[in-house]
Amino acid sequence: MKYRLLGPTGVWVSELSLGAMTFGGTNHPVYSTLGALGREDTDRMVGTALEAGINFIDTADVYSDGESEELLGHALRHRRDDVVLATKVYAPTGPGPNDVGWSRLHVTRALDASLRRLGTDHIDLYQLHNIDPVTPFEEVLAALDDAVHQGKVRYIGCANLAAWQISKALGVSALRNLNRFVSVQAYYSLVGRDVERDLLPMAQAENLAVTVWSPLAGGFLTGKISRDGASTGPSRRTAEGGQDFPPVDRERGHEVLDVLRTVAGRHGVSIPRVAIAWLLAQPAVTSVIVGARTTDQLTDNIAASGLTLSEQDLAELDAVSRQAPAYPNWIHEMFAPVRNPNA
Repeated sequence: MKYRLLGPTGVWVSELSLGAMTFGGTNHPVYSTLGALGREDTDRMVGTALEAGINFIDTADVYSDGESEELLGHALRHRRDDVVLATKVYAPTGPGPNDVGWSRLHVTRALDASLRRLGTDHIDLYQLHNIDPVTPFEEVLAALDDAVHQGKVRYIGCANLAAWQISKALGVSALRNLNRFVSVQAYYSLVGRDVERDLLPMAQAENLAVTVWSPLAGGFLTGKISRDGASTGPSRRTAEGGQDFPPVDRERGHEVLDVLRTVAGRHGVSIPRVAIAWLLAQPAVTSVIVGARTTDQLTDNIAASGLTLSEQDLAELDAVSRQAPAYPNWIHEMFAPVRNPNA
């Protein structure tokens, strides 16, 4: 396992991290389709990840209504110091109007609840899970700064925010001398490269770590879904009650899968392993979050860390999946030679 720095910190995290969304949720209307792993299976998954050198684990208070954090806390009860532990706040954790969002009231309550469920006195990376359109950055960043000074949180980050929103937050932190984001978590895959337009360039310019969720596009890049929509194996996209998420352009997605099959055949490995290895080859990526239903799936995903794609592999995958530049990117590219003859 290789390790990369967590943005501007001196913390090394594994280039593959374990996602805990599959932990718990047996009777949950949504999370039951994602994994619904119980205590024994969760312990086994965490053990497999740690033995492979993974030291970075990501969960959220909303996963399985808190059960994911509880199961993860139990699995780490004797190995807490072996991991950089990340969780998230924002989503509804109760029926009340203040059981959601970025308000100091909710964040403070939610943080204490996560600490109890995880069975720890601190969270290494506490992340805002989504944008809150009604709470100003000044309030939530001050609350998170307090949590850092109280020793409950080591570092703060965000997930699913736009580049301009993160830039605004960094400006508020600088202006008010508050702890700043050190990371951004975003959806990124061979069939979802939108982040390359603005988010990744901003993250690189600001030295933010980038952690990737859903590297297999919600199971689409496992190759189990045929062009006619039929499933050739278990898939949460086609399971009863499952979600067709993240959205995928199916026609273009199958063109990507065709090339993935070719590259996978060239190396004698699985399609998912190549899809994850492609992400690991992207310069802005710090860690790719992998989640699985079984230890066999997890072991195959972890093996992507040892797969080096050739220049030919990367060129073929880039050609089939590259998105057309959006405005203003295309005009920037057009006029780049004016200031840089090597562009």
